[in-house]
Amino acid sequence: MLKQSLSQKMLQKLSPQQIQLMKLLQIPTASLEERIKEELESNPALEEGDDYDDVFDLEKDAYGNSSESESEERNEPEFEFGDYLNEYLDDDPSSYKLKSDDFVNEEERSMPVPVENTFHESLERQLGLLDLEEKQYQIANQIIGSIDEDGYLRREPASIVDDLLFSQNVETNLAEVNAIIKQIQKFDPPGICARSLQESLILQLEDKLEKEPGKNTHERKIALRILADFFDEFTKKHYDRMKKMLSLSDSELKDAIDEIIRLNPKPASTIEGNNVTSQYVIPDFIIHNRDGELELTLNSKNAPDLRINDQYMEMLKGYRETVQGRRATRPEKEAVLFIKQKIDSAKWFIDAIKQRQDTLYRTMYSIMQYQYEYFVTGDDRRLKPMILKDLAEITGLDISTVSRVANSKFVQTEFGTRRLKDFFSESMQTQDGSEVSTLEIKTILNDEVLREDKTKPLSDERLMEILSERGYNIARRTIAKYREQLNIPVARLRKELR
Repeated sequence: MLKQSLSQKMLQKLSPQQIQLMKLLQIPTASLEERIKEELESNPALEEGDDYDDVFDLEKDAYGNSSESESEERNEPEFEFGDYLNEYLDDDPSSYKLKSDDFVNEEERSMPVPVENTFHESLERQLGLLDLEEKQYQIANQIIGSIDEDGYLRREPASIVDDLLFSQNVETNLAEVNAIIKQIQKFDPPGICARSLQESLILQLEDKLEKEPGKNTHERKIALRILADFFDEFTKKHYDRMKKMLSLSDSELKDAIDEIIRLNPKPASTIEGNNVTSQYVIPDFIIHNRDGELELTLNSKNAPDLRINDQYMEMLKGYRETVQGRRATRPEKEAVLFIKQKIDSAKWFIDAIKQRQDTLYRTMYSIMQYQYEYFVTGDDRRLKPMILKDLAEITGLDISTVSRVANSKFVQTEFGTRRLKDFFSESMQTQDGSEVSTLEIKTILNDEVLREDKTKPLSDERLMEILSERGYNIARRTIAKYREQLNIPVARLRKELR
């Protein structure tokens, strides 16, 4: 049986402004500029420019007559046109102040991009020197287009045959494709168009033996055999097995391996202008040390100059003068509502940028104070254990907000540029009962590996004993976990020959 009842409950919902702020907090400075450009393109009421004082001095009593819309007769809410204009003209949202003495205001400089030939253009020029038929040129161009930025042919020849048939209506076979691959593999730089690292290194060694006869021939032939027949042993550094199977002395094996190490695992990187994917880290914060007193500033790109478009304010002023003493027409109301929507959106965005600056500054300032000893000395061992909850309690922000600030952000110090995430770590208790950061343990671990004898690298067991002697009780599996986080290979792969 159906019945009606009343119920009351509380729901927590995020407003559009809160959602916008969360998204802005998460993106780094490098992406903020692009996000602002998108907003400027989508909202004509928002524009770039310096802060300015409100140029309108409008008296509220000039709008004594409020107009009633035709829709009021259809029980629509009353539209106070004059009051609305007063609200948006007297309370000018463009008079916000984003900049303060705490923010760096540097002139934005654009980095010129040099015009250089790409790796694929270099291969196409070399292809033009070959005497090929039209069909072979089509096959060769398809192969060159399938070579990646490192210089490797990742696509299988059988797939290239299918690509030519479906995209260019060119019938060919594996033998013809492989024959042209062999020709392209002779292009500069040596080692390109290889299907694997092993094949690329072999091609480079063969090129050296051909172009530099008599130079290190013995060592290069041994290296060539190692790559061709003992590549798996070479990658796993089974030196004793290779010496035994190839009947080599320590010096002979070392010379051969040195020849391999001098080869380029990414042959296309030697082409000038091919490093188009280079990315530069743009710091979000800058910390200066003024004789022991730390000074924090936000990157100037974090404090853009935004304002409300003057034309939109002039339009509102014009509508005020137009409707004074009479009712507003429907087109006039629709126009004002459109302006209201755009100005609201601009105000929300400007406010979100302002809140982003405040949140970023508060969070980074707390990190700077918490890790003061590190920012003064630059010693990783001075870093204190710090988790998101610690900063949330200091700043009064939510843990998720602190996490968004720390995500993909960088700080520039006199000791280099570091990720904010690098300052967060768990704590670990030493034998004397004091708490230390896991970052300190990782630093000690990394230093021990750097100082080790590479002919007899330290095992995880030995590293555990060394740390235990220094007062850190850590299990071997924890040592292995920290070593992997530091991108340090196992002892066997760190071994080198004398």
